[in-house]
Amino acid sequence: MGPPATPATTPAADAAHTSAEQSGAAHTDGSIRSADAVYGLLASLLRHSSRDLSLTSLATLSTLNRTGPRRVTDLAAVEGVTQPSVTTLVTNLERAGLVERRSDSADRRVVLVAITEAGTDYLHSRRQASIEVFSRIIDQLAPADAAALAAAVPALQRLRALDDEQRDPAPAADAR
Repeated sequence: MGPPATPATTPAADAAHTSAEQSGAAHTDGSIRSADAVYGLLASLLRHSSRDLSLTSLATLSTLNRTGPRRVTDLAAVEGVTQPSVTTLVTNLERAGLVERRSDSADRRVVLVAITEAGTDYLHSRRQASIEVFSRIIDQLAPADAAALAAAVPALQRLRALDDEQRDPAPAADAR
């Protein structure tokens, strides 16, 4: 069976090392701790949010709000789900009045999905409710912790932008 693996050569360590090499950067303890803290915060946010729409539906609405009308195939790629799943999701969002299908002015054969005013209002009110919950929690922090959190805002915004770029490096120009 062979000698026992040392911590540096365990299959898990080898996989993590290979993954880090593939991504072009090794993870530091600080980045792991930061990612864990942000993940925990996001999980907490989800617990405080209403559950009237799935996370994929919310992500799709958010993408449409942020990038403008998109093809179903583009939405499937950006959200990381199959095209049939997005088609069903869009149909349900359309029935709820949160999105609409439109023809593309550049190519009438193409159908674009666009967020409606009701969809934008829904996202805004849901976001505001979450902001209010977290604002009350932040108000309970010690001043130094609140200041540290405020100082981290630009880095958190950049993290979101990096994630957006990785998920959707080139939104369709004709869909805007």
